[in-house]
Amino acid sequence: MATVKAFRALRPVPEISRDIASVPYDVVSTEEAKVLAEGNPLSFLHVIRPEIDLPEGTNPYVDMVYKTAAENLSRLVTEGLLIEEVKPCMYAYRLLTDGHEQTGLACCCSVDEYNRDIIRKHEHTRKEKEDDRLRHMLTLSAHAGPVLMTYRKNRKVESFIEKNTLEEPLYDFVAQDGIQHILWRIEETEEIVKAFKEVPFLYIADGHHRAAGASRVKEEIQKRNPHTRGDEEFNFFLVVLFSSDQLKILPYNRWISDLKGMNNEGFLRKVNEEYELTESSSAQPSKKGQVCMYLGKKWYSLTLRHPEGAKEKHPVASLDLSIFQRYLLEPVLGIDDQRKDDRIDFIGGESSTDKLARRADKEGGVAFSFFPVSVEDLLAVADAHMIMPPKSTWFSPKLRSGLLIHPF
Repeated sequence: MATVKAFRALRPVPEISRDIASVPYDVVSTEEAKVLAEGNPLSFLHVIRPEIDLPEGTNPYVDMVYKTAAENLSRLVTEGLLIEEVKPCMYAYRLLTDGHEQTGLACCCSVDEYNRDIIRKHEHTRKEKEDDRLRHMLTLSAHAGPVLMTYRKNRKVESFIEKNTLEEPLYDFVAQDGIQHILWRIEETEEIVKAFKEVPFLYIADGHHRAAGASRVKEEIQKRNPHTRGDEEFNFFLVVLFSSDQLKILPYNRWISDLKGMNNEGFLRKVNEEYELTESSSAQPSKKGQVCMYLGKKWYSLTLRHPEGAKEKHPVASLDLSIFQRYLLEPVLGIDDQRKDDRIDFIGGESSTDKLARRADKEGGVAFSFFPVSVEDLLAVADAHMIMPPKSTWFSPKLRSGLLIHPF
């Protein structure tokens, strides 16, 4: 069974919610964050990407960066721009974009349940990124950005969330990227806490390093003070939970910088040994099992010549990205480990195929786009305690940081 908990959020006063709210720290580079925050001293990017306020070229992992993050957060509080709730609450959080709507529950979840795998994972984390989140959280004494999580559809949970979206919202604004964000405060939470007791598992969709960082925060604080009670705020971390049938996953596509010494014609011949190639007017596959490839200013559709040989019941091996690894990346391009090979770059999001083509036109190489992984595939991998191929999923739309902060 899963635990959800109300918390006393630190949040913007409603009039400036749009100005403070920002994209998550890990979807933009320092340069992109600087452009987005330009002319807006309220942007939460000054807290989650504080190197934008330091001299160009500053190492984002030096002490001054974390100190600046804490100072910027403190300034927003001191100036009355961020206020703390009088009592613990939860929040209904709705995102609207291009005909897609999803409504979830913003609350806190248990670090213990993360450690015990009641909260399930599908990605490996990297220690250096965990270290960064650990330092950021400890310096702020807060979880500054939510983890996106999911659960299998539950009628009681959905009914509770829906009935708490009927009143006037706390926030309602359209962000710079055209996504509408609406939040409602929920003060009476006993019913939803009880409903989640019937939910056996929660699943991290996006934010594995934030969750791992929260786990290490608890560990670090308990090292410093072994006489903790277990109900302190650092035992919980900030999440937004959506039913699995509401999530929208886009593909994470690939650009490879070179053809391992082959020219275009030689590369096409090599690919043609395992794949049927046809020139295509589409940059995006229309079904599972199809891959699109951009080479020499042309898009191609790729389908395996002998798909029966690739059929697997294994939840990871059956994924398109795993098949692509076995039949093309390794044998043709010599890329054995996508996490470590510097010839490969990952591009996700709404316009990723346009970015792929521009990259290949400018720098050469070859680009590939994929059919999106399904949420059920992700849950199956997590339930099997396995790991997805690197950069398998791009969740859209993205939650905003700075709307809800969890102090501990």
